[in-house]
Amino acid sequence: MNQRMKLFASAAVVMLVAFSLAAMLYTSDEASSRALGADSDSPTTGSPEAKVHIVEFLDPACEACRAFFPHVKKILADNRGKVRLTVRHVPFHRGADYPTKVLEATRAQGKYWQALEALLASQRDWTRNHVVQPELVWKPLEGLGIDLDRVKAEMNSPEIAKRIERDLRDAKALNVSRTPEFFVDGRRLPKFGLEPLQGQVKEALRRHY
Repeated sequence: MNQRMKLFASAAVVMLVAFSLAAMLYTSDEASSRALGADSDSPTTGSPEAKVHIVEFLDPACEACRAFFPHVKKILADNRGKVRLTVRHVPFHRGADYPTKVLEATRAQGKYWQALEALLASQRDWTRNHVVQPELVWKPLEGLGIDLDRVKAEMNSPEIAKRIERDLRDAKALNVSRTPEFFVDGRRLPKFGLEPLQGQVKEALRRHY
């Protein structure tokens, strides 16, 4: 093989590698965009016109999710009309699929956010050593105007199973392996913590408003 052919072969290899990397990045970006999109099947609060969008991957049995929740609520309250929140369910803790299905079933009654707040606030009452005790999940939901018999009848529906599977699949596509995991306008926090979340939201607010 003469020098010219060697150069041609080398260039072809470089181009092939570059094309493959570009295709992989495009596929990854496309999957990320789809996973973080404003999904009508995911619970969302805040104005639909809000330009700053927080997506939280949440496990109802996660202690850190419980600790973050009041701060996330404050971010929404302090920036009413400018920030909205979408929750994706990733039941990573042992037995967490049970309260996740319960939460999903409350959505049909328009009680999701009340149920989520009640379960997070009482999390220590229905978990033992980070393991969910299903029979204890129901007590905190009493008095919220939720038809609990209806929730029990609907929580194991195929539709709810599909929604949870979709959230887990999207979490995997985004390499989400712990909770809470936040994305602000599609950007993952640079590091875990409340200050990074607040900082990224402030940056997004400056950018949009």
